[in-house]
Amino acid sequence: MKHFRLALAAPFLASALALAVSLPANAASASAPVNPKPAAIASAEPSASVLPQPPKIAAKAYLLVDVTADGRQLAGSNIDQPVEPASLTKLMTAYLVFNALRAKQISLTQTCTVSEQAWKTPGSRMFISPNTQVPVEDLIKGMIVQSGNDATITLAECVGGTVEHFVQMMNDQARTLGMNATLYKNPDGLPAPGHLTTALDLATLAQRLMYDFPEDMHYYAIKKYYYPGTPISNQNNRNILLLRDPSVDGLKTGYTDAAGYCLVVTAKRDFPGLGGRRLLSVLLGAISEQGRANESQKLLNWGYTAYEDVKLFDAGQPAATPTVWKGASGILKLGRADPIIVAVPAGDASKISTQITGPEPLIAPFKQGQQVATLKVKLGKQVITEVPLLALETVDEAGFLGRAWDAMRLWIR
Repeated sequence: MKHFRLALAAPFLASALALAVSLPANAASASAPVNPKPAAIASAEPSASVLPQPPKIAAKAYLLVDVTADGRQLAGSNIDQPVEPASLTKLMTAYLVFNALRAKQISLTQTCTVSEQAWKTPGSRMFISPNTQVPVEDLIKGMIVQSGNDATITLAECVGGTVEHFVQMMNDQARTLGMNATLYKNPDGLPAPGHLTTALDLATLAQRLMYDFPEDMHYYAIKKYYYPGTPISNQNNRNILLLRDPSVDGLKTGYTDAAGYCLVVTAKRDFPGLGGRRLLSVLLGAISEQGRANESQKLLNWGYTAYEDVKLFDAGQPAATPTVWKGASGILKLGRADPIIVAVPAGDASKISTQITGPEPLIAPFKQGQQVATLKVKLGKQVITEVPLLALETVDEAGFLGRAWDAMRLWIR
């Protein structure tokens, strides 16, 4: 049995964390690429006695995620159940609009023509007139703050050429993000046969939206907006938690008769040593506007009190430095480009232990960012989360003589 060399992030954790490595003998070198941050939402299944139990939530489905702790799932119900997303659909529409802005396919000051189709779209509206030219930034605000279907269709036509092509772009992007249970039929979320998603897919989308386009997230915190010249002024953001809770800074509401009242909400609260802890709540199928806000607030408050985040390693700090064979370097530094932070039940930081598992022997080459091992965090005997460990630097193959020497050493050891 071979063991990685381990490095602790903080001295105060040294007595609390027992780090060990369990490696299968003669395993092949890891080579699968790792998905970019944020990681897929992690969900361990320890016994019910280990983890805090969430409050009862009045909704068809819900999910609470600790974004700071690598997307750790804290609580959920019916997270894989297909549901109608209503205007939560506009999260994907926004993703594609922000992507087009970054690619300079459109600009914030560019104007888009309001078509008859956009003007006639029913439901919530920005109240823009047909055949007028509206700047992209105002359309974004109309889509996000007012949930305007007219603004949404105008943006879809501006970015995709046609609504039909834009919907195909939405579905292609959903597959790219791993939202395999989602199918879009339109950009605005009006009821349509087969227009479905899940709480889990919505949490994945919301995390990627925040991570991929942080410069655009300020739109979701706007409390009031109207477009000059439209008949209704000072429209409030339908996310009333923006007015109730100063830590809430997004994201989106949704409602149809079939979907019920839905809300994806994110909040960030200051915590010592972390610089801020962000939680994400997805709540689907509440019975009223007040209900979706109250139940989402209940989830957030519970998550902040029932769990705490513990930093195990700083950004770029090696969590392990195992021996590498046939490489230009004799060791491989394993860690993450971001800090490794885990969510644990409040008060249990001193009770967790960690274990690093991975293949042995490690045979070069390794590329920077390649997943090589896994850091398992345990509370008692139960694994509460797993964090992929990546190569922090590239290790090329050694020359012919170096490879031959290590091949002989491996053969006789």
